Amino acid sequence: MSQVFEGYERQYCELSANLSRKCTAASLLNGEQKKQKVSEIKAGLDDADALIRKMDLEARSLQPSVKAMLLAKLREYKTDLNNVKNEVKRITSANANQAARDNLLESGMADTMTVSADQKTRLLMSTDRLNQSGDRIKESRRTMLETEELGVSILQDLHQQRQSLLHAHNTLHGVDDNISKSKKILTAMSRRMSRNKWIIGSVIAALVLAIILILYFKLAH
Repeated sequence: MSQVFEGYERQYCELSANLSRKCTAASLLNGEQKKQKVSEIKAGLDDADALIRKMDLEARSLQPSVKAMLLAKLREYKTDLNNVKNEVKRITSANANQAARDNLLESGMADTMTVSADQKTRLLMSTDRLNQSGDRIKESRRTMLETEELGVSILQDLHQQRQSLLHAHNTLHGVDDNISKSKKILTAMSRRMSRNKWIIGSVIAALVLAIILILYFKLAH
């Protein structure tokens, strides 16, 4: 996995947990304090959006196998960020604020315990995501190491095959030279045989001619 993506991811998880805590605190405030807290949350949302965009660009620049895994994780973070944005909208809504005040007046300490439980749940979810991210990083590194070892093995096999091909090429070159030499020898032998045939033919013709002349002279006398 990309260390750059891992850094952005760690920043986002910390920021998301911080935004969740601020949303919980803002829901308990009123007036100017609440407006100030909401402004801080909106600034944090802008930072979270920027981190999401950076993670998206980094993920799309990686290899397809790693990219698919990171984009799936990124969709979870986008969903989490949308939930936080919806929570901010609910807090800033006038009706939601009035309902929250009514609920606080009616339930008192019970609401505070519910908020604390929700905050704890969010923190646990963030921790689980960090742990899952660490496991995925370890798995990705293990896969990359196995792929690297496989690549080295393939390169070694290709080198051996290249050496074998070079050796076969040299052997074929030597055979070709031997064939050329043999061809020259056979050509020379063929020429000698042809020359010998002409010589033998000439000798036979001379003998036949001599016999004819001898017979002619004998018969003539």
